[in-house]
Amino acid sequence: MIMKKLEAVIFDLDGVITDTAEQHYLAWKQLADELAIPFDRDFNENLKGVSRMASLELILSRRDQSNDLTVEQKEALATKKNEHYKQLIKEITPKDLLPGMDKLLKDLKNEGIKIGLASASKNALTVVNQLEISDVFDVIVDAATVKRSKPDPEIFLRAAEEMSCPVETCIGIEDAEAGVEAIKGANMFAVGVGSKEAMYRADVRVEHTQDLSLAFLIEKFN
Repeated sequence: MIMKKLEAVIFDLDGVITDTAEQHYLAWKQLADELAIPFDRDFNENLKGVSRMASLELILSRRDQSNDLTVEQKEALATKKNEHYKQLIKEITPKDLLPGMDKLLKDLKNEGIKIGLASASKNALTVVNQLEISDVFDVIVDAATVKRSKPDPEIFLRAAEEMSCPVETCIGIEDAEAGVEAIKGANMFAVGVGSKEAMYRADVRVEHTQDLSLAFLIEKFN
C-alpha cells in the first residue's frame, strides 16, 4: 500500500480551534434586539459558517420590510454587529482553545506538517492573537483576503497555494456544512467536527475536537 504524504492541515477557526459562537450569537442578538427582530439560539444555527453580510440578510428576512434598506444601511448594520463582537472577543484567552487543539497544533509543528487557517471571520487575527497561537500558523487566510465566502472553495485553495502544498496533500478541518462543502470543492480530504447529520459530506467525522490527534489524521488520510 502506497502511503500518501500529508503536507498540510488547514483549520477553520470558530468551532474547531476555539469557540466564539457564543460571542457571535450575543453580538447578533444585540443587533437584532435593537432592530426589534426575533432572534434566538435556534435561528442562530442558520448563521453557522456563513459570512457576515449573508448572516445579516438572513436576520433581515425575518422583518416585514426586509428589502427597504439600502446597501449602505446594511453595511452600517454589519459594522455595528462587528463592533459588538470585537468588544466581546477581548475577553478570549489561551484557556479558550478547544480540548485537544493545543497538543494537535504542537504535534503537527513538531512533525514538520504545515498549518493553515481558513476562517470566514474578518476578526480571525484578533482571535488568534488573543489565543496566543499566531506563531503556529504558516498562513492565515480570512474573509478580508478572499472574494468569495464558504461554501466556495477559494479560501482553502488560497491557503494551500500560499503554503505551496498540492490540494491532494492537504486535510481541511471544519465544523460547518458550508465549510465541509468548501473543503470538498477544493478537492481536499475533509474532516468534520460535529453531528453525523451536519457532517455527512465529510470524509471522516469526529464528535468533538478532543477526538482529533496527529495519529488519527494520518491514519484516516491514508
